Amino acid sequence: MRIRPATREDRTAVADLWRLVFPDAPAHNCPEDDFDRKMLVHPELFLLAEDEGEIIGSVMGGYDGHRGWIYYMAVHPQQRRKGLGRSLMEAAESSLVKAGCPKVNLQVRAENHEVVSFYRSLGYSIEERASLGKRLQS
Repeated sequence: MRIRPATREDRTAVADLWRLVFPDAPAHNCPEDDFDRKMLVHPELFLLAEDEGEIIGSVMGGYDGHRGWIYYMAVHPQQRRKGLGRSLMEAAESSLVKAGCPKVNLQVRAENHEVVSFYRSLGYSIEERASLGKRLQS
């Protein structure tokens, strides 16, 4: 298994992984569109885990000069509980540190207790905030 930056050739495999891992994602989160947009902005922060040519994990980092964000942290269901998620997060955090990022944020659904527990085990804590959003494109 190796962790490497995403390339344009990974588009279909990554979209397939995201559909598998995030089956209840909102319709406006088109995996192919999200992949394409990320490849235009800081693609070096878009990391994939690959095993024998198969994409088995992803993490997308973002940094705007003030705060970093983690998106699309996904591990194939058959590859979970092997340390892959931890490795992906460590790689993403390292990439953000190299970019000068002082703090990273991420969002998960509050009812997803297993994922919240995973991030807590990595040192993340719940910060009471109201999460607001507005769609600028449909």
